[in-house]
Amino acid sequence: LSRRLALTALTVSALAFGTAARAQEVVNIGFTGPLSGGAALYGKNVVDGMQMAINEINAKGLQVAGKPVKLNLVALDDKYSPADSAINARRLVQQSQVAAIFVPHSGGVYALQAFNQQGPSPFIIMAYSSTPKITETGNKLTVRIPPVITGYMAPFSHYEQRHFGKKVGLLPGNHEYAKTWTDLFKPEWIKLGGQIVAENPMSYTQSADFYSGVSRVLAAKPDVLFVGGPSEPTGLVIKQARELGFKGGFLIMDQAKLDEIAKFAGGLPALEGSVGVLPITVDTSAGSTAFAADYAKDYGANRTPTTESSYNYAFVYVLADAMKRAGTTSDPKAIYAQIDAAIKALPPQINAGNFKGLDATGGTLSEPYAAVVEDGKIKPVNLSDLK
Repeated sequence: LSRRLALTALTVSALAFGTAARAQEVVNIGFTGPLSGGAALYGKNVVDGMQMAINEINAKGLQVAGKPVKLNLVALDDKYSPADSAINARRLVQQSQVAAIFVPHSGGVYALQAFNQQGPSPFIIMAYSSTPKITETGNKLTVRIPPVITGYMAPFSHYEQRHFGKKVGLLPGNHEYAKTWTDLFKPEWIKLGGQIVAENPMSYTQSADFYSGVSRVLAAKPDVLFVGGPSEPTGLVIKQARELGFKGGFLIMDQAKLDEIAKFAGGLPALEGSVGVLPITVDTSAGSTAFAADYAKDYGANRTPTTESSYNYAFVYVLADAMKRAGTTSDPKAIYAQIDAAIKALPPQINAGNFKGLDATGGTLSEPYAAVVEDGKIKPVNLSDLK
């Protein structure tokens, strides 16, 4: 009899578990970004950070409106093409019923902003791009995750002009984000007394041979090279510039990360005299330290934890908490209305970007930090100290 009761209890328990599992709602979170081509590593960094957060949230358990929810990442490759970003977004909304899509490049963000507030299925754009225009359009369902690039222009320029000289050669990528950076950078460099001696945009996302473009710019004998795009091709541009005899400094736009660049440039000595954003591996804040340790456990010590990984990791947590606060996983307007509160509630060990909230335009409130490479080491600096 006792054995029969035990078996009955096990059966009831199994049925209860099965019912609970079936009752758990699966909520898809969308991603469209480069997962192939020259920017593939950049896209993978974003996806890896997102997946880390999803795994942790699912392990802890998430309830929305009293019901258990399981998050699921649906990541589509757009090869850094805005047209493909738009196609992917429509697929994600129609086939996966996502309420939010993470996009790590400005061209893709602009493509989605053309329709994300329209029709029967609006969605939130979680934009990992520091282009100011993203939040200047008045789009009411866009979150700009990183701080805007305009804060870097003058400090970076001051540093390079003071240490190397006034003549700059421009070797940026030719993608939308790099074009915006370049357009904003040029007048700032000139305003500070600098001179632009050469300009040669290149396809960072489709090429690995930059010798001809680099050679054309070096022929103008610049003191400083302005470079930037995803870290891997940026590192190759720097490596090839050094191999061609360039001895000056590098002003690096924020998409590329110094520690990751070094892997492709031939080590930190190749980056001597560079200025860029502060890498996660050098940041000693609680959020960055915790993220770097967890990232190494999940992906191995050979993978470099980056800002795009940690920031998108944090904003998956923000999105999940906003859903919980809104009591819905499907109403993007209700979820968006809770994002500011969710950012402010981020625990320090998750908040690698030290985000403090959301401004009225949908941009995050945070204080960016910089780093320079001197004596073969990456050194953290405040932006104000570079002027």
